[in-house]
Amino acid sequence: MSTLFRSLHKTLLGATLAAASIFAPLTGHAAEKMKIGTVVWAGYGPFYVADKLDLFKPHGLDVDLQFFSDPSLITTAIAGRALDGGMLTYDQVVSSVAKGLKQRVVMPIDFSNGGDAIVAESSIGSVKDFKGRKVGYNPLSPSDFLLSYALKQNGMSEKDIEPVNMTPEGVPGAMASGALPIGVTYEPNVSQVLGMGGGNKYKVVFSSKDAPGLITDVLAFDESMIAKRPEAIKALIQGYLDGMAYMQAHPEESAKIVGEVLGVSAEEAKAQMSGAYNPTLAEMGQSFAPSDDTHSFHGSGAIIAQLLKNNGQIAAIPDFSQTYDARFVEALAK
Repeated sequence: MSTLFRSLHKTLLGATLAAASIFAPLTGHAAEKMKIGTVVWAGYGPFYVADKLDLFKPHGLDVDLQFFSDPSLITTAIAGRALDGGMLTYDQVVSSVAKGLKQRVVMPIDFSNGGDAIVAESSIGSVKDFKGRKVGYNPLSPSDFLLSYALKQNGMSEKDIEPVNMTPEGVPGAMASGALPIGVTYEPNVSQVLGMGGGNKYKVVFSSKDAPGLITDVLAFDESMIAKRPEAIKALIQGYLDGMAYMQAHPEESAKIVGEVLGVSAEEAKAQMSGAYNPTLAEMGQSFAPSDDTHSFHGSGAIIAQLLKNNGQIAAIPDFSQTYDARFVEALAK
């Protein structure tokens, strides 16, 4: 396995070096700075490792990760130029583009694989048992999308529940107080809920494992920022790839670094990271390819946009080719 890690490390680093000629390099000049919005999420581990180990700096970039407790605010901050870019979920980008914003995905970061979940009191057997009950979630967010998808799969809609507006971080406290029987959140909050009440009071009723590829975390920028600072964006992606290669080569140390950001032990960080899958550079192209597969932005986008439209969150389904810019991944993959 260690040989595989070394091979992957060399492949990823080699790819970033080979692509250096595609865009003018930043190295050799004073480091450029970028403010990138993020939340505490295990799937963003490669960014956290790259930040901790200064892996962006060899590419001439100084990255300032700005942490948000409410992921929906990142989109607004990008639009208002308070951030240069951000880590979003693809449904957020679809919603933004449908509303006229020119935000574009430049790289898929991870596919949620159980890290997003609907947790409930153990007495609640299935999604159909949500009828008439309070459900806490953050509107216009991945939690909202996962809930909408789960309800639709069970022949229901948000009209069948009693919505409670709440951030993902607020779910554990509300459930612990007894005021909320059902909540939609993501790690590390999911694990926190499951650990309450002796570990048998709450359970996962539905998760992103039941909706493969539909919840994809992405790196996104406004179209104007892409036009203005392509070299900096390329450097950011290169640093991320170096962070992912380091995680593959040094899993124990990396788990400790990610755990510090998540506020948990290295072992707990490993468990949470298993709830997300970070595609390799070679696999990233699948997200941009026109396909009905849910790992493609076209395939997942069609399902996401229809749900958003049905819920009145967007007026029309956008052209999915206008939700991304594949030039960076394509150049690095050559």
